[in-house]
Amino acid sequence: MPSRFSWLMGLHGENYLRLARLFAPQRLIVGSYRSSVDDHLDVLLEVVEHHPYTIDLVLTYALHDADTGGLVPSANIRMYRDARMAEVLHYHADRRLENAIGPLPPAHTILERRVRKSTFLNRWLEYLAEQGHSIGTLEPVVSPGTESQEAFA
Repeated sequence: MPSRFSWLMGLHGENYLRLARLFAPQRLIVGSYRSSVDDHLDVLLEVVEHHPYTIDLVLTYALHDADTGGLVPSANIRMYRDARMAEVLHYHADRRLENAIGPLPPAHTILERRVRKSTFLNRWLEYLAEQGHSIGTLEPVVSPGTESQEAFA
């Protein structure tokens, strides 16, 4: 049976593959994108930075948290191109998403927190794919006063 650390690394690898298949951020230029499907829950993907070996992303729904005013749920993600892994650096879930993908057990150690974050992303990406979100539903978000640019590299 694999160690918990090996299992976590496998989960990071699975998250990379899910994310790469779903939204192909490695092909997107830095900027914001919106995915709309029939469920009326738009997904926002922000490609924050491309580095030689990593891509930094923010994935969220276009829903505002009544308490904080921030977008929820949200996940800051780092994709490691060379290792083909995706790690959740930070996430914020709300009850609506937990009801859809199921609750996660509380974490007591750093490893358990990392497993929890990765499991959250894994379940969420699976859910988004089931809802019909994909690279084909992504559209660049153009700020007022800026010209449209080619979104795919």
